[in-house]
Amino acid sequence: MKYTVLFSALFFLVSCSSVQVFSDHDSSIDFSKYSTFAYFKSEIDQVNISDLDKRRILKAIDSEMSQKGMSKSETPDLLIGFTTKAKEQIYVNNINNYNWGWGFNPWFWGSNFNSVSTRTEGTLYINLIDATTKQLIWQGKGKGGIQENYKNRDERIALFVQKIISNYPPTVE
Repeated sequence: MKYTVLFSALFFLVSCSSVQVFSDHDSSIDFSKYSTFAYFKSEIDQVNISDLDKRRILKAIDSEMSQKGMSKSETPDLLIGFTTKAKEQIYVNNINNYNWGWGFNPWFWGSNFNSVSTRTEGTLYINLIDATTKQLIWQGKGKGGIQENYKNRDERIALFVQKIISNYPPTVE
């Protein structure tokens, strides 16, 4: 029983730290022609998160795009926008502590322990739009646990962005 509880707690902690990513793209696009970017301000302004978190996301995107050889420009090839979504997850754990076998147990059947925990699951969408046609050509999505009181929000947001943008440019099959 102890190992089950320990394993469950460890699984919960590991799942909190992981980020699940997915991306989709227009398969008719030649992504090698894109070398510059700017931010799609009108989309970013509509995102309902703090300005501090917006700046963290933008800083992380800057870093990841520059590592891919792309640079900011006043006349960009790509416009980058993002949106977010958050959902509260509720977890109920029921642990039955049945004591079978020899020995004294004043409660005979043991006791039940119920615990309720919540976690916010956040989703970050990063959208790449062709600056000429204004068409969405690539979208990355990262989903994972977030907390308001996370010790280092810069690192957590940078991890989300890094994992999402690792799928850009898409591989040609």
